[in-house]
Amino acid sequence: MKLHHTLAALLLLIVTGCAPSAPFNHEFATGHYASDIEQCAPYARKVSGIKLYGDAAGWWQASRSHYERGNRPVVGSVLVLKRTHRMHSGHVAVVKRIVNSRQINVTHSNWGDSSSTRHIIYDSMRVEDVSPANDWSQVRFWNDAKGVMGFPYEAYGFIYP
Repeated sequence: MKLHHTLAALLLLIVTGCAPSAPFNHEFATGHYASDIEQCAPYARKVSGIKLYGDAAGWWQASRSHYERGNRPVVGSVLVLKRTHRMHSGHVAVVKRIVNSRQINVTHSNWGDSSSTRHIIYDSMRVEDVSPANDWSQVRFWNDAKGVMGFPYEAYGFIYP
């Protein structure tokens, strides 16, 4: 009976798109599904080496006396998004590649509005600066489900390792 439940759970994960380590490679997003949700802050800490704790939006204030900060992306820096009514803890993502002055690729986790998308570790996802001053204070992340750049989010800036 135990084997039956295990197989049923695995089938459910596969059907819902949450199969452990199932990779994908789309136009502006590559990644893999994880069996457990990995919160964005611990993931960013692990990938960037920046030793900050607490919720993602709190990283900006916490970094003030420990790390340099700015409004230009640098590979390895952490992009910090502000809290919103939809993102109560904000969000952090690590810069993986500079595409041009208005586009970067990031790696991050726990992004999306469904159970299946929250299980994704994005190895690379396109982010674009849509701020009027080109200062990365307003950004849009690639929405893989819809195949477009998503909703604009307010950002504090980048924390440099």
